[in-house]
Amino acid sequence: MQTKFIFVTGGVMSGLGKGVATSSIAKLLQLADQKVSCVKIDPYLNYDAGTMNPVAHGEVFVTEDGGECDMDIGNYERFLNQNIPKSHNITTAQVYSSVIEAERKGEYLGACVQIIPHVTDEIKNRIKKIAEDEKLDFLTVECGGTVGDIESLPFLEALRQLKVEEGPQGVLFVHVTLAPSLDVVGEQKTKPTQHSVQELRRIGIQPDFLAVRCTLPLEEKTKKKIAMFTNVTPNDVLSCHDAKSIFEVPQMLYDQGIMDSIFTKFGKVGMVNASANWDKWNEITQSMANHEDNKLKIAMVGKYVTLTDSYVSVNHALKHAGAKIGRSVDIDWIDSESILDYNILSKYDGILVPGGFGTRGSEGIINTANFAREKNIPYLGICFGFQLAAIAFGRNVMNLKDANSTEIKANTKNPIIDLLPEQKEISDMGGSLRLGANEIKIKENTNAHKIYSASSINKRHRHRYEMNKKYIPEFEKNGMIFSAESDEGKRMEILEIPSHKFYLGVQFHPEFNSRPGYPEESFAAFVKAASE
Repeated sequence: MQTKFIFVTGGVMSGLGKGVATSSIAKLLQLADQKVSCVKIDPYLNYDAGTMNPVAHGEVFVTEDGGECDMDIGNYERFLNQNIPKSHNITTAQVYSSVIEAERKGEYLGACVQIIPHVTDEIKNRIKKIAEDEKLDFLTVECGGTVGDIESLPFLEALRQLKVEEGPQGVLFVHVTLAPSLDVVGEQKTKPTQHSVQELRRIGIQPDFLAVRCTLPLEEKTKKKIAMFTNVTPNDVLSCHDAKSIFEVPQMLYDQGIMDSIFTKFGKVGMVNASANWDKWNEITQSMANHEDNKLKIAMVGKYVTLTDSYVSVNHALKHAGAKIGRSVDIDWIDSESILDYNILSKYDGILVPGGFGTRGSEGIINTANFAREKNIPYLGICFGFQLAAIAFGRNVMNLKDANSTEIKANTKNPIIDLLPEQKEISDMGGSLRLGANEIKIKENTNAHKIYSASSINKRHRHRYEMNKKYIPEFEKNGMIFSAESDEGKRMEILEIPSHKFYLGVQFHPEFNSRPGYPEESFAAFVKAASE
């Protein structure tokens, strides 16, 4: 069977939830026993998300195969409970690099290389290759940016061409827009959606569905007005109103008949039979609902707290773990650079330090890790949080007053954290970290072994510095043990203090493996300890 394509575009403004709409549609297709995956198109000129500031763009999501991708890839993985490879994040730089490389090799037979057809063909070929290689029934493709952006035009043109080539029963377009409600007037306004669809139609794309973001459910008269001015039937104008959890959106769309409409438009009448799969998904979504009467308070002390999307996978992983034990997790984001009185951390059930890079705010994290140790507060340190927990222990327990990381202080006398050997000759910043999944061996009779119930795990990494092995015997004499390692013992992966209520640091990024209904083990153990 030929793969069917669903392209999701966005209008009016960024941040409306194209990623959630894309993930929700893909989930509904998966529940209907279709083989489905997702692709994210990012029109920016960065080759990948690796060098982008998380405060401006959100977290960098790392795939199993070592891709540094847009955070929407994480949404796809969490909704579908399946790994998404790095090839599913297509950027302008990747496309243009391939076209220029082909031109240099003379593969265009002397042609004048142009946006159309050479760039658009490269975009189409990448999308088609994913569908063919994975033998998909459906591929949902999210086009980043907002209709009208110059950067998006080649991608939208490529998607328009695919509609022509695949035919009306091969491609559908979903356009995500906004219907704001002004407090003064009190009615849902349709003009932003009208103008956005006009812009989309001007470049040759007629949407099949409109997913309209709004605070309250779209009123029937609003649907009819939007339909009249956008050439979309009222039944296909979908209300995407505010929900308690993003995992409720598939049900919201299903209740409005989107599945019947999708299968009808694709000529697959009668194929919707999701009932056998819905029970498990409904159980998961219900568990993710707020448990307001049973809250846990977690302090997340980090460097990029001004934008919560900087740590979106960590936020989700905490909520997955809380849901599993029927607890709501309230997260307070605390800037490690500005924290002065560490006693404020005493009011929290647990302290988590997520990943990060560089000097700024590092002393605040070191002091936080030490405070959690001294006050016996459950602590989970991820990547940077693992490294700075080791430094805090070195300074405050082993009396190595100048203990540090060479990332923070290049000439420190006690480089407890040092550059990975293979990094010493690397000058490029992009794509040069230790990336992707690696096998990790866990020592028996350790907390880590109890947490993971395994002697070997595979976890994703994104770091350039590591624990200096020469200090390990002294650490273990003083009560901090290193309970997991990788690369045949070259690299330390987990640290713990067995005498502590819960004190765990992991060099890898466990948040990328956490899914609704299936919380990652270190998060589950941390939240359980915080609840006791």
